[in-house]
Amino acid sequence: MPPIARAHSEYLERLQTQLEAHLRRSIPAGEPELLYAPAHYVLEAGGKRLRPLLLLLACEACGGRAEQALPAAVAMELFHTFTLVHDDIMDRSPTRRGRPTVHVRWGLEAAILTGDLLMGTSYFELSRVPETDIRPLLACLHEVMLRLCEGQTLDKQFETRQDVSPHEYWDMVDRKTGALLAGALEIGARLGSASEAQIVLFRAIGRALGRAFQLQDDWLDLAADPENWGKPIGQDVLEGKRTYLLLSALERAAEEADRRLLRRVLARQATPEDVPRVRALYERLGVFEEVRSLTIGYYAEAQSAVRTLPPSQASAALEALLDSLVGRVR
Repeated sequence: MPPIARAHSEYLERLQTQLEAHLRRSIPAGEPELLYAPAHYVLEAGGKRLRPLLLLLACEACGGRAEQALPAAVAMELFHTFTLVHDDIMDRSPTRRGRPTVHVRWGLEAAILTGDLLMGTSYFELSRVPETDIRPLLACLHEVMLRLCEGQTLDKQFETRQDVSPHEYWDMVDRKTGALLAGALEIGARLGSASEAQIVLFRAIGRALGRAFQLQDDWLDLAADPENWGKPIGQDVLEGKRTYLLLSALERAAEEADRRLLRRVLARQATPEDVPRVRALYERLGVFEEVRSLTIGYYAEAQSAVRTLPPSQASAALEALLDSLVGRVR
């Protein structure tokens, strides 16, 4: 990943410092410990905080102040973290960011309640945005919730289907991944008094980023360094996830042995020994290179839209942040 220029880096670090301070205060250290300890555990696990940072940058790029938007930024991070806790339950994931998931460490019931607490607190934090009519913001977050739940439902349904098309895959990604990114950018833009044209622009940026992020996540599931990935390599293969890599490989594979291997993945019958075989097949069929090219293209689409914003420190930092992200796949 290329380094971000010092001026942009210092600006982003300042926003992140403010965000972290507010985020730590959002969940009390109360009783019962079985409820509050897991919530602090997942928030302290770190992460890039991209969604709240995007919200703050969109706000300032449209003439607003990050300080006013901090509760909304915290709301988006809490909401995102809630989705991760519940996703880990549904996917039976043993680790997240290199640590045991909440349901592994504290049990299924505690994990469900932790997610509920995080989601409820996200709405409360959004209500704390000062001097603002929060009704459009609440409507936006509610729309995000609907689209995200739809996307997750489709993703789970796809695991038992043999005929998922690329069009259906992209529709699922736009809901499951793109909606939250677009929602964060839209809420930030609204807090900066953006025009309707700018709001549409930020939604498009979020959609493009959602596609890039999902492709990158699908690719890293097989290509990441196991020491840095934070969860088992090849989990999508073992769970039969209908990733773009799998769908593209099914279209390209001509040899019967290759198709048998892919059919085992589709039937959720792949074993840990199959994971390196699937990776080698994707490399041989050119699927990894295709996904890399698509990912760079979607990042470029988002960057091109950002360049149409009025010049400012925030818009320049946003472009630099996106450039650092695309550097992971160049």
